[in-house]
Order: sequence, then structure tokens, then C-alpha cells
Amino acid sequence: MIRFAFSFLAASMLFAQSEAEAPFPPHKVIGNIHYIGTKDLAAYLITTPAGHILVNSSLERTVPQLRENTQKLGFKFSDIKIILGSHAHSDHMEGDAKVKELTGAKVMVMADDVPALKAIVTNGKPHPVDGELKDHDEVRLGGTTLTAVRTPGHSKGCTTWTMKVTEEGKTYDVAIVCDLGVSSDVPLQNNFHYPTISGDYAYSFQTLSNMPVDVFLGAHGSFYQMEAKYAKLASRKKGDPNPFIDPTGYQQHVAAQRALFYTELTVQRSRFLN
Repeated sequence: MIRFAFSFLAASMLFAQSEAEAPFPPHKVIGNIHYIGTKDLAAYLITTPAGHILVNSSLERTVPQLRENTQKLGFKFSDIKIILGSHAHSDHMEGDAKVKELTGAKVMVMADDVPALKAIVTNGKPHPVDGELKDHDEVRLGGTTLTAVRTPGHSKGCTTWTMKVTEEGKTYDVAIVCDLGVSSDVPLQNNFHYPTISGDYAYSFQTLSNMPVDVFLGAHGSFYQMEAKYAKLASRKKGDPNPFIDPTGYQQHVAAQRALFYTELTVQRSRFLN
């Protein structure tokens, strides 16, 4: 029975992984932001006259998809000059070394995530780090500025990237939100490896809830209902609003993740007391 349960769990995880990595149509989101990721592993190409910025390289094995999607949109993958990431987990930043190898781009990361990133070694390639960032540092290229907002908890250097874009004469605040999720197998108290984890989550929820956001994007497409919004974008007519402009959805996501966090914290505290 135990062996069957393990096999079922492993199969379910592999299915979920393959679903997340399935191809998805590349598309322009708004302004100079383009989606080039998979069905759920979000990756963004931010284009500028001086070259491009990649936010999230995803897994090394999905890098060919990123390159193909970039070319489908009419851009050169080799024009990527800067590689950024949301947080130090393999499914978002494992591909950094491969993308750097293909493009020569610089990898810029939140300093708090450097130790975890250094532990990600793929096919013998050490994880590249060309520059370390602090909270609210700015990354500039070709007239575009991204701000690194440290929103820790899911990782110590979890980074929400913000920027401004213009569409049809209007300027919008964009947030590519880091992961706010918490797993039941991650201790939220007495965490030897991450003693400040609970306080960091609380800080991040407060920071994000106070941020002005019009365009809601995230480290996973599922965070902001990408598939449904893409369908609306594909059928959008002149005068229709851009479906990715969703300040209400942004606030709902932050509030829902906050509620899930405090529920899990209560459960874990109850276990500890018992």
C-alpha cells in the first residue's frame, strides 16, 4: 500500500510538472513586455532598443522553448543582455547558466538568494552571478527601468519586479509578483535554516498590499489566470480593455495568499502546542 501511494504521488508530480512545462503561445502582454514562458512557468522578455531583459530563465530543459518563443515574436534571443529572476528555485532560475552561455547576458540576482542559487548546479555548470541586488535597486536598459522589490518568505531573496509601461497614451504600473505560497512541509516557526520566515512573509504581504499595481503578472501563469486572459487578449477588439490590466485581481491574489499563510501558520502552531 505504501509503495502504491508513493508511486501514485510520484506519477502525479510528474504529470503536474509536464503540464507546467507544456508549450504556450508567446504573446505581447502590454507595452514592451512579452510572455515567452511555458504553460505555467512564466518567463518575460522585456524588449528595448539597447537589447532585452529576461525575467526568469525557468528550467534548463525549457530554455529551447524560450528561445523559440522569442524568435516567434520577431526578436533575437542573442539580444538578451540581462537575466533576472523571481526566486532561487530551479523551476524559475535553473536555466540562467544556459541562457548566459547562449547570449553572454549578465545575471543579476537579489543578494539574499545568492547562497541558494549557488546550490543550483546543472550538468556541472555552476550558477552564474554577475551582480548582486538589494531591495529597491533599479536595473536599467534602453530606457526601461525595473525595480527589484524584495518580498521574502518563499525564498530569502524572493523578488517582485516592478516597472511602468505605456499603452494607448496611458501609463500603467506593472508587478511581476514573486511566489507567496507556503508549503505544509516548510516550518513557519523554529525554522533553523530560515529563522525569520514568518516575519518575512508578513512583511511581504504588507509591502505588496500597499503597492500601486495595474498590470498583474507573476512567477507562474496560474497566479494571474494567464490562460483565460490570453484568450481574451486573442479575441480583443479595438477599444476593448487589455485583460492584463487587473488591479482588483492583484489585490485578491495577495489577500488570498495571506489568508492561506495564516491558516497554515495556525495549523503548525497547533501541532507544536500539542
